[in-house]
Amino acid sequence: MIRKVIHFFDKLEDHVRGSLSHFPILYAFVGGVGVVLFWKGVWETAELFPSLFGPGSILLSVIILLMTGVFVSSFIGNEILISGLKSQKKIAEKTEEEVKVEESDITKIYKRTEKIEKDIEELKELIHKHYERKN
Repeated sequence: MIRKVIHFFDKLEDHVRGSLSHFPILYAFVGGVGVVLFWKGVWETAELFPSLFGPGSILLSVIILLMTGVFVSSFIGNEILISGLKSQKKIAEKTEEEVKVEESDITKIYKRTEKIEKDIEELKELIHKHYERKN
């Protein structure tokens, strides 16, 4: 039952993402509304607990963010950290050609990933057909 629900929302997410990706401004708007409503709900729920005002809220949030490994990446960002560790230039300091080369590399990786995902789906179908024939 739970697997069916998860599968349903997984497929729904794929469909919605695929559709919205053709309309980036609408996608950003829908995503932004979702994020704001989520945090509004968190805020209003936190208000139900007196210990979550001021310092209590800060303390609990820092503990949660540190435990999950989200603290640094949410405030600094993964790209900034990685570029700093690799001693890379900031995007603003890179030449147009350097940015184009990186975009090209990312596009190649994305295409390769899509092919791998397609191959995995084909393998899943073959396995499914194989088991159907056995039963």
